[in-house]
Amino acid sequence: RESHSARPHGPEPQSEIHATETTSGTSAAAWLRSSRQALTMMAEPAKASGVARQAQAEAETEARAAGRLRRIGGHLAPVEAAGVVGVADAVTKWELFKVPPRWVFLRLETRNGVVGWGEPNCEGYSDTVMAAVKELMDMVVGQDPSRIQYIWQKIYRQKFYSTGSGPIIMSALAGIDQALWDIAGKTLNVPVHRLLGGAVRDRLLVYRWCGGDMDNPEDTAREAKELIANSNFKLLKMNACPMMRFVDTDNAVERAASRIKAVREAVGPDVGIGLDFHGRVKVPAVKRLMKALEPYNPLFFEEPVVPEQNGELKGLRAATHVPIATGERMYTPSAFRDLLASRGAQIIQPDCSHVGGISSLFQIARMAEAYDVALAPHCPLGPIALAACVQVDACSPNFVFQETSMGIHYNKEGGSRETKTGKCSLRRFLRNPEVLDVDADGHIKTPQGPGLGIIIDEEEVRKAAIKGHNFKDREWTLPDGTPTRW
Repeated sequence: RESHSARPHGPEPQSEIHATETTSGTSAAAWLRSSRQALTMMAEPAKASGVARQAQAEAETEARAAGRLRRIGGHLAPVEAAGVVGVADAVTKWELFKVPPRWVFLRLETRNGVVGWGEPNCEGYSDTVMAAVKELMDMVVGQDPSRIQYIWQKIYRQKFYSTGSGPIIMSALAGIDQALWDIAGKTLNVPVHRLLGGAVRDRLLVYRWCGGDMDNPEDTAREAKELIANSNFKLLKMNACPMMRFVDTDNAVERAASRIKAVREAVGPDVGIGLDFHGRVKVPAVKRLMKALEPYNPLFFEEPVVPEQNGELKGLRAATHVPIATGERMYTPSAFRDLLASRGAQIIQPDCSHVGGISSLFQIARMAEAYDVALAPHCPLGPIALAACVQVDACSPNFVFQETSMGIHYNKEGGSRETKTGKCSLRRFLRNPEVLDVDADGHIKTPQGPGLGIIIDEEEVRKAAIKGHNFKDREWTLPDGTPTRW
């Protein structure tokens, strides 16, 4: 194999391009055609014309069959059908693009010219994940892209530090896995959810973000009211509180409660409001804060404690009537197995770009279904990550609602121009942005396009990669100088 890199003229884009040269042999159809032509020449002159026409018609039929098998057969397994040998496909090229506001896109291409997209990223560590993808691609290039599970297991199990690994490896694996599923769907001209067993719903409830970390009650309430008035969203999510100490004062708790109260009064009782604790509240203070927020009927309490303290969740669940949600910082199916067995959460929020992709997200969703636990995938990322989530949502009976990054304050920090009507970076890189249109009831349609159901605007991606991004996590410090979670 030979690999090479290519760079366009002008400013150096934040992308990586790699390819492997391939060759192809003479097709069975071509061999049959030449054989029949030879036989025709040896036939009686009176019959030669009729035999030639028949041979040509048969050869054209077999050639068309060979073309289908080259793609379909090659992605399912090398097979022989109707005398034609299927030619197995292989991953031959890959590119990485680092694009604003804080995303990374992976482009895979096969020998047969099928292109699949994935979104391998861990917010704040994009360069690190890109380096991991580059290392893992040696295990992908040259492989039959239809063997998704084989490639997933190869990456997860063959390397000593991959099994049970953390956010970097699992996020890199996620982007690869998403792109392979995209290729599989495009190859067979069906949406990925058809390959997972088919959709159980026609549309999916979605929510968007409102407010930031330190907004005052009046500003947050005004923004929430405008969002509901100017869009079709029926669900919002916002941060439950600003920075909190290990044990904080009554006044600090009251400030957080007043913000939620103002939003509830602004949007009314028919709008769902999810409250994200973001793991920033410490164990000694969390029950007290939950009790102060309960009167405003939150849709859920998200990540009331960090995953290292998941042992506290069962007790927190018993202390409130509001559903407990968690999972965005859990990276493996086995981690969710343990959470489900503990009965610590009523809603799980695995992130398709952090948990190993569609393959493991689907596995986690089915495990949760057995426990009657709701699925609400975490997705503050870009359009490819969202499209991957939606494919699993569509065929999961326990799905309840899907996060989108529309309106999220992190995108604004990365340079995105968000609007109250939802026109934002999430649509910028799509040639079919209508797939994200939200209907009057707050839903998007179950996608029916092949693969992930989105058409990436490659020209826009390549243009954006010239600028790239340098998004970094914020760093919070308590008043006494102690570093703390944000």
